[in-house]
Amino acid sequence: MPHAEPLLLASPSGGRVEIATPVVLAPMAGVTNAAFRTLCREQGAGLCICEMITSRGLVCGDRRTDAMLTFFDEEQTRSVQTYGTNPSAVARAVELLCTRYGADHVDLNFGCPVPKVTRKGGGGVLAWKTGLVREIIVAAVRAADRHGVPVTVKTRIGIDADHTTWRDVAQIAQEAGAAAICLHARTVEEAYSGHAHWEVIAEVVGQVDIPVLGNGDVWEAGDALDMMERTGCAGVEVGRGCLGRPWLFADLAAAMSGGRRLTLPALGEICRIVRRHGELLARQMGERHGLTDLRKHMTWYFKGFPVGGELRHALGMIDSFERLDELLAVLVDKAGADCPYPIRELGRPRGRQGSPRRKVVMPVGWLDDRDGRDLDLSDAELGYSGRAA
Repeated sequence: MPHAEPLLLASPSGGRVEIATPVVLAPMAGVTNAAFRTLCREQGAGLCICEMITSRGLVCGDRRTDAMLTFFDEEQTRSVQTYGTNPSAVARAVELLCTRYGADHVDLNFGCPVPKVTRKGGGGVLAWKTGLVREIIVAAVRAADRHGVPVTVKTRIGIDADHTTWRDVAQIAQEAGAAAICLHARTVEEAYSGHAHWEVIAEVVGQVDIPVLGNGDVWEAGDALDMMERTGCAGVEVGRGCLGRPWLFADLAAAMSGGRRLTLPALGEICRIVRRHGELLARQMGERHGLTDLRKHMTWYFKGFPVGGELRHALGMIDSFERLDELLAVLVDKAGADCPYPIRELGRPRGRQGSPRRKVVMPVGWLDDRDGRDLDLSDAELGYSGRAA
């Protein structure tokens, strides 16, 4: 593959964010905080999106939402995904992101498959209400454009195979002035199961003139190249594939430059990366909270290595650097610092998978009307976990 072109995100008035390497770290709840974004950016990620926040939480001054919007000084491009069902609240949230938090790019989520959100009309089923979707995107673009900040849209194929929404959302996004659209090539019903339908990404590319990013089943650099060649998308967005593998972005960056690289860190090197991840989390949250946050990454980092159940459990309970160092030393002593990366784990799904939803939970009569502008869906944002679409 020849060198991939930089990805240019432009607001209607000419504000620009240029992404030299068209590889984006997807927003993931509890994962893409400042610490993990730093690891991925250092490895070559072109754009790293903060974990998703709700517009309602931001406008209401929720402390947890504010804490999620922590950026390190070295983050030159601040990118945030937000979600909302009320156009005026979304506009106000975008205004705050641009003025108070210095956001350079805002992404709108219309793809979450979590039942506690869809049952109230939010997330991926919100895309069915095209009238409301248009008002939300228009409001966000206008608010952001006053500051020269581009807005992008992320969505899914649809609710299920019989109720697709991607065509409408893609067209609305382009007409409203969105800078790009990202498609997770699954339906809400499929959630994270099965295989992504890359052919639909190609259809989106054929429908709109704005850049299209593809998302779904990018586990290795070769998958990204394959997706771009098969669909014509301008870049890829990577989520689960980099869990416990921030170095995947080094392989992706090399591939986008026309090169070839396969990073296979031995156990000792992974232990060093884990230690650095903990240091970055401590910088962001303090040692106790940071190492508590690190616990969930242990399974991903050591997937396929001969760790053993007892040691895995202990790593999932760390509460100090002293304890972390002790356990990592035990692991290296047990398996050896040169213990090779488990090749069998390459190209395999990571993180959430599960089965398709037997039924997408929605409000009664949700599919009867496509407009939705007269609905009050404020409760759809309550308790939203910020999972990536």
